[in-house]
Amino acid sequence: MVRCIIGKKGSGKTKQLADLVNAAVNSEKGYVVCIERSSKLTYDISHKARLVATEEYPIKGYDAFFGFVCGIASQDYDLTDLFIDNLYKNAVDEDAAAAAEFLDKLNDLAEKHNFSAVVTISRDASELPEGILKYVK
Repeated sequence: MVRCIIGKKGSGKTKQLADLVNAAVNSEKGYVVCIERSSKLTYDISHKARLVATEEYPIKGYDAFFGFVCGIASQDYDLTDLFIDNLYKNAVDEDAAAAAEFLDKLNDLAEKHNFSAVVTISRDASELPEGILKYVK
């Protein structure tokens, strides 16, 4: 239930994510959440989606970020779609192995609570381990 969009900075990942958020808002009957580091997507995504800026919270590392995501998932039983723009910036950690572990835990959480998640990562495929690449579809 987790899908990653990867590519170098400026390759259009955030635009693609914003389009997916807006499509989810228009097609889903549940709750749609978009997590990003700042509030730059405020005018790019529908007001019906909840936009969360992580810079407002003391998150550092993948364990803290996973706890943050769990809090969002537990808040709304009808969460259908979760979008994370730039995983490394939100977790304030660029450790690819730890990011792969985070994605595995996120996938388990999404399956257990029946929501889908799309995550962008600003790296070329050649720079990422198989643990991340398995989520690229």
